[in-house]
Amino acid sequence: MQPTKASPGRRRDRTGDSGRPPEGAAFEDFFRAEHPRLYRAMYLATGSAHESDELTQEAFLKVWERWSRVAAMDEPRGYLYRIAMNAYRSRLRRATRAARRVFERPPPQEDPFALADLRDEMVQRLRSLPERQRLALVLTDLGGLPADAAARALGIGASTVRSLASQGRASIRASAAKEDEPDA
Repeated sequence: MQPTKASPGRRRDRTGDSGRPPEGAAFEDFFRAEHPRLYRAMYLATGSAHESDELTQEAFLKVWERWSRVAAMDEPRGYLYRIAMNAYRSRLRRATRAARRVFERPPPQEDPFALADLRDEMVQRLRSLPERQRLALVLTDLGGLPADAAARALGIGASTVRSLASQGRASIRASAAKEDEPDA
């Protein structure tokens, strides 16, 4: 009995149910079987015929470059789809980063005189604090030291440093609130 050939115009699915090409199958057979499915899947994911065509081509190109390894895989169809989806996600990430760069707000133009006034105001407020509070604030908040390191520098306990810094911040906030109050 002779094997029957597929009728012209009708394609046979050479991948079978497992999605794995038969032993020795050529890349062309895999391409013919999987191209329409992958294209449809990418079209559903992207909503763009152009984008889905590009992603499908890109995925098949990568599979073709690695065909000797891909043909031996248990699920080459899954590998193909993973490549296509990774390429799609990568494009989305690049587009998102590009959009963020385009729509970022420009940094506000800082008035150098206002900065000088603010710095002077902060120095005056720090000078108005008792010495221990001022030192605790300078070392922890401005110097960036942890309370333990500031405590060693001042020769006191870490909890005392935290307490002094907290009291200093509260005094500065109170004096700023007093200046912001309208005159009665």
